[in-house]
Amino acid sequence: MNQAPRNNPKDPLEGKTLKAILTELYEHFGWEGLSRQLSVNCFEDNPSINSSLKFFRKTPWARTRLENIYLSFLQGKLRKEAANRGDSVD
Repeated sequence: MNQAPRNNPKDPLEGKTLKAILTELYEHFGWEGLSRQLSVNCFEDNPSINSSLKFFRKTPWARTRLENIYLSFLQGKLRKEAANRGDSVD
């Protein structure tokens, strides 16, 4: 039997809203840190979650870059947690 392809159950973006991703990155890096990683006006000129959400919803290339920053952030977080436990992540 052929089944419809499923989404990767380990996809860290699955079920995450753009607002949740942006908020978590902001809480970790702050606006200045986010601006160093992705130089866009919504991080540099009077930044806010709402103005950033509007920008990323209208700008697919920037949203993709933000999601990639988030994935790298999560990977680093996992490595740190594994190192604290004495495990290895790869």
